[in-house]
Amino acid sequence: MLPETERIRNFIRDTCDAAGTRRIVIGLSGGIDSALAAALAAGAVGGENVLGLTLPSAVTPPGDIEDAAALCRLCGIPHRVIGIAPVIDAYRSTKGFEDTPYLVGNLMARTRMALLYYHANRIGGLVCGTSNRSEYLLGYCTKHGDDAADLQPILHLYKTDVSALSRAMGLPEAILEKEPSAGLWPGQRDEDELGMPYPEIDRALIALERKEWAASTAAEERVLALVKKGAHKRQPAPSLLTGTPAIP
Repeated sequence: MLPETERIRNFIRDTCDAAGTRRIVIGLSGGIDSALAAALAAGAVGGENVLGLTLPSAVTPPGDIEDAAALCRLCGIPHRVIGIAPVIDAYRSTKGFEDTPYLVGNLMARTRMALLYYHANRIGGLVCGTSNRSEYLLGYCTKHGDDAADLQPILHLYKTDVSALSRAMGLPEAILEKEPSAGLWPGQRDEDELGMPYPEIDRALIALERKEWAASTAAEERVLALVKKGAHKRQPAPSLLTGTPAIP
């Protein structure tokens, strides 16, 4: 048993026990982050207690759905496919709707999370997040979308750590070799949007954290700019509440 694998599984079990449930709902995109989180959840509470939901849009490649299904078969996870295209089309009919990749991409992420929480409520379970440390630090996520969760079992892992642990656990090769993509529009690739490959990003993040966020290379400067730009996503909403009200 890999020490890190068992540590994460213990965290998942402890979190579920504290919430009084052993049921977990997780969104499965066919990518490596959600695959690793799902495999760890299945190992922690049993695959039969994990519900895997794939929520494709009109631009989701069929291969992503097939890869998510293969992962569920491997881990003994019940799998459902619920298309969100009709929901997004309903939004398109509302007054003032602007159909841009950025706006619709964020809307898709939030629609998926709403469905995950609906099904978690339905079965009395927790929503398992799939965010990694690299994307969390960069703010590469949608507020109240893919960053929402009741537990985040791989948030401490850099993207390169996610890849290494997924390979060590024997996850399907098709998932291991897939280019990272949020699948928000045709041909979208995470590294194109970020402007750097993940290994370079992770090296810069590790160096920046070690040096207390003082950049000394061009790559570190670029990554630090992204970290600063996404800071609002790592913080609670600003308010004038300065303390916890006394409860009689």
